[in-house]
Amino acid sequence: MKKKLYDFPILKAPVGKKINLSKYDPGFIDHYRSKKHAERQLVEDVQRLADLQTSLYAENRRGLLIIFQAMDGAGKDSAIKHVMSGVNPQGCEVTSFKHPSEQELGHDYLWRHTIALPDRGRIAIFNRSHYENVLISKVHPELLEAERLPGIYSPKDLPKNFWDERYRQINEFERTIIENGTTILKFFLHLSKDEQRKRFLERIEKPSKNWKFSYGDITERDHWEEYQKAYEDAISNTSTHRAPWYIIPADHKWFTQAAIGNIIVRTLEEMDIKMPRLSDEERSMLAKAKKELKNG
Repeated sequence: MKKKLYDFPILKAPVGKKINLSKYDPGFIDHYRSKKHAERQLVEDVQRLADLQTSLYAENRRGLLIIFQAMDGAGKDSAIKHVMSGVNPQGCEVTSFKHPSEQELGHDYLWRHTIALPDRGRIAIFNRSHYENVLISKVHPELLEAERLPGIYSPKDLPKNFWDERYRQINEFERTIIENGTTILKFFLHLSKDEQRKRFLERIEKPSKNWKFSYGDITERDHWEEYQKAYEDAISNTSTHRAPWYIIPADHKWFTQAAIGNIIVRTLEEMDIKMPRLSDEERSMLAKAKKELKNG
């Protein structure tokens, strides 16, 4: 029987406990004997995922929301590309959340994420998400000025419980989504600072990857420890039994992709998706159509 990776403590964040990311090994590869071993499993899971997506689409009663968060260079894009390679685009949509537009800033911070939630029967992937509002905004609180919040004109105006309130709002937002039929998976790709350095250098040294590099990535790298703390706080406060966080070791992309693929497949299997049942009238119509087709 295939191991259920999400049962392993190293991957699933505990609920109600303080997370210390230094205790999680970004280079962890679990039970995999080799890269080829992980890649074989990923191929199997990609095929299984395609079948499960078809069932989800046919059932048309529930949705799946997959959230990816990580430091730059952790491999979010490649994970989405490889894990979702067999999925029918008709039943899946990826949204990459960049700097909010003026229209988006005219609403509460959850608005633009709400309108991107999956329809029933579909899978939605958030490449970055509403969690940016307790991550980058926490590291750079001056960004909150653009939200035009009542009484907040600069970071010094933030009340002491501001971030606790945001965690509460996010938990309530996710609870509402779940209660209305959407399952949520949250992946934090845990990359080491040294591996990020290597990947940034590769982007600079390989002309084919130059387009991936932005000097702003170096600027944000200077805030590494602040981001680690922000992630620890976010995961500690928002990993729940119904919307858990998974801390995915990201120093080996082949492991990252295999682990994510396996977790998605096992989660869909546990949803116990039911193919739609035909009524007696619909079955009668099928039999009639079959007879007519056979008669030419």
